[in-house]
Amino acid sequence: MPGLEWRKSSFSSGVGGQDCVEVATAPNGLIRLRESDDPAAVITTDPAPWAAFVRGLKRGEFDHLSGSA
Repeated sequence: MPGLEWRKSSFSSGVGGQDCVEVATAPNGLIRLRESDDPAAVITTDPAPWAAFVRGLKRGEFDHLSGSA
């Protein structure tokens, strides 16, 4: 998606083949997500569900999914 400013986590170094999720806000306010190793595959969501997801991440609601909790 040309023209979008993609951001990735500061925790993602991109070194050693580590891929990461990138996020951008489209001009219409929708949130776009993509995997850095497959930038053509883009998922779109509204800001409210994205904000709820980020809050859940910060609260550790998904830690059990990584197997490190």
